[in-house]
Amino acid sequence: MNRDYLQDALHTFNGGNWYGWKKVDSDGNIIPNDQRMTYANIKIIKDGATIPSETDVNAKIQEIKDAEQTAIDKKASGKQKLKELGLDDAEIKALIG
Repeated sequence: MNRDYLQDALHTFNGGNWYGWKKVDSDGNIIPNDQRMTYANIKIIKDGATIPSETDVNAKIQEIKDAEQTAIDKKASGKQKLKELGLDDAEIKALIG
């Protein structure tokens, strides 16, 4: 499953579900569904919400990716430390899956 980092990041602004996706561009052309979910096609659907800057969104995406990688790294590090304590793979799997 591919994680949708853009939507994950957008949900952190304006209290959650505040945005949708434009269906037509400024010239009135229909935007194909596979091209709609981009920063350029964000539309506000909640009163009082504002579109964050693309820089802020990109920074939040990187923050999410970094946190995800940190969690992966910590899990690998923890498994390695358990191996150094003498546990085998089956015992480690039984403990943490």
